[in-house]
Amino acid sequence: MSENHQQTGLQAGLRRRHMTMLAIGGAVGAGLFVGSGNVIRTAGPAAILSYAAAGLLVLFVLRALGEMVVARPVAGSLAEYARMALGPAAGFTIGWLYWYLYVILVGAEAVAGAAILASWIDLPQWLLAAALLLVMTAVNLVSVRSFGEFEFWFASIKVVAILVFALLGVLYLLGLWPDAPGGLGNLTGHGGLAPNGVTSIFTAIVAVMFAFGGTEIVTIAAAESDEPGPAVARATNNVLYRVGLFYVLSIFLVVAILPWNDAHVLESPFVSALDTMGVPAAGTIMQAIILTAVLSVLNSAIYVSSRMLYVLTRDGDAPAGLVKLNRNGVPVRAILLGTVAAWGAVVASYVSPDEVFRFLMNSIGVILAFVYLAIMLSQLRLRARLRREDPASLTYRMWAFPYLSWLTVAALLAVLVSMALMPGQRSQLAASLVSLVVVAALYPLRRRFGARPPVREVETIPARRP
Repeated sequence: MSENHQQTGLQAGLRRRHMTMLAIGGAVGAGLFVGSGNVIRTAGPAAILSYAAAGLLVLFVLRALGEMVVARPVAGSLAEYARMALGPAAGFTIGWLYWYLYVILVGAEAVAGAAILASWIDLPQWLLAAALLLVMTAVNLVSVRSFGEFEFWFASIKVVAILVFALLGVLYLLGLWPDAPGGLGNLTGHGGLAPNGVTSIFTAIVAVMFAFGGTEIVTIAAAESDEPGPAVARATNNVLYRVGLFYVLSIFLVVAILPWNDAHVLESPFVSALDTMGVPAAGTIMQAIILTAVLSVLNSAIYVSSRMLYVLTRDGDAPAGLVKLNRNGVPVRAILLGTVAAWGAVVASYVSPDEVFRFLMNSIGVILAFVYLAIMLSQLRLRARLRREDPASLTYRMWAFPYLSWLTVAALLAVLVSMALMPGQRSQLAASLVSLVVVAALYPLRRRFGARPPVREVETIPARRP
């Protein structure tokens, strides 16, 4: 067992294939299949550029995070690096914000999955949501290997679906599909590449960037893999082609097959594209794929929220009783607390969908930007410290340091400022800022009434052990 597993008590149950598919699956959520319609309607065919630019920004963030994980693989890496670099208040705030983000996502994905199942199964949606929560919670309670196996197959289905769509789309555009006109006329034939103006490309980036949420999950899971450093390095190196294949190519094919202003694009762009190609039962097939994507996010969200809560407990930022592991190294109480909290979102979605549930969804809308900013600032601080105290650990580095790191920080701040200037995005920004302020305000209470935190390696990073 590695030194990291001895320190955390977590077990190395994730194999290389689990980590590979977790990295791939984390980049592909239901937002690609459904939410991309809004992006296309905003930017037109230039949505391709919006996805490429946002993907590049996320790639830089993950490269910076990968540098820290390879040098210092720790459980709950996001919060731990903020704690090491920016202090315990930052670790507390980022850890709880990240936990809150994924707990609300658990509830939201259960509701989304229930809505899909309701079209096939004649049962109340709240009952279907409860069933999904129970099943995926049980999967996570068994072992981390169980979580990894389910995510492996969920991700495999998503990847195969996108590869098949890409193959069919390319055949259609080349005129090799039955009755296909071929060509790329739709890219410029309905008002040009950017029919709503160049500014629409940047407007769409705001929405697109958060579609990539989940790509960082592999760094959380690294603490329970056999080879945390190499696994994260491989996953980060492959982000570029995953974004290029799964997002940029897919969106390119959609806007090339369909006019960007087609009424059906907003509803479900992939279904509409398959219908245009004449693929039988396209709607049913895509619904099944979207359900798989929803279950994948639900599975991952339960896992990530429990591990972040476990780390907060270990750092003295959450009740000590939640740190207990079962014989398989699973933080059972942390999983159950996250699931119970997610029930609040499920109940709100049926009791008060237009007020409470909408606020909950808005309140997590920009948290990922806050987390990304913390990652970049942590990397800027830790790189200098590691270079001074343990240069041998810097085997995987951020490109063009520190210029690209600061450029990424500036780009993330520009996204937040842009949201403040967009009437349709202000409510998300405001609600997420409320979440940030509330969590940050709790830290003084934690210092006054909470248990004394254990001695942590914050000020000095020790030398790397062989």
